Amino acid sequence: MRGGVHPADAVADYPCWVDETPEIAAAPENTPESTPEHTTHGLGPWPGGEAEWPTEPWFDPELLAAGDTRNVIDRYRYWRMDAIVADLDTKRHPFHVAIENWQHDMNIGSIVRSANAFLADTVHIIGRRRWNKRGAMVTDRYQHVVHHEDVATFVAWASAEGLPVIAVDNVEGAVPVDTAPLPERCVLLFGQEGPGLSDEAVAAASGIVEITQYGSTRSINASAAAAVVMYEWCRRYA
Repeated sequence: MRGGVHPADAVADYPCWVDETPEIAAAPENTPESTPEHTTHGLGPWPGGEAEWPTEPWFDPELLAAGDTRNVIDRYRYWRMDAIVADLDTKRHPFHVAIENWQHDMNIGSIVRSANAFLADTVHIIGRRRWNKRGAMVTDRYQHVVHHEDVATFVAWASAEGLPVIAVDNVEGAVPVDTAPLPERCVLLFGQEGPGLSDEAVAAASGIVEITQYGSTRSINASAAAAVVMYEWCRRYA
């Protein structure tokens, strides 16, 4: 292995996860929902040219030749996308994230990005199938995202998987998340900006948590709230 490349501790095979719901697959380039995956921390072509390229199967020859400008951590520089997804799949955390989507909430993309950052197992979109991917900054390509047509379908799935649903909203009966019993295996359920969770979603939850606030505003941005709660889960279990 050359050039200080990461040891071969990833899985041997790299089955690429494919979203079977075409409407929420990654948008093609130059469409309103697409976002180029560029970062100011990219790297140029692999030093030394093709003769010095690493030979491990997870490396992408196109990235080795042209450079890697993707928004990925250093470990995954020059890796094929399917190889990154496969490696993440070996260590995903056992919490899921669910989001109600009845009004095309612009926060969903940012929540997907946070779910990737905190290594959630899967993101579940409840309601409308289409969602704005711009805030995801292409992280949806590395994150499992599935769709449920309504709350009842989602709750049935969670029940079959033995996953308690933890609603996140500042409603009556909510417990501060920093003191609440947060299960290790669970689904964190978030509502939309403004209306919050639907009554049906709150009723289906086995627990309700909220984020303690100290200013005058009654609520914080939905994507910010999601990041706070995911971090709290990671603080306890990751």
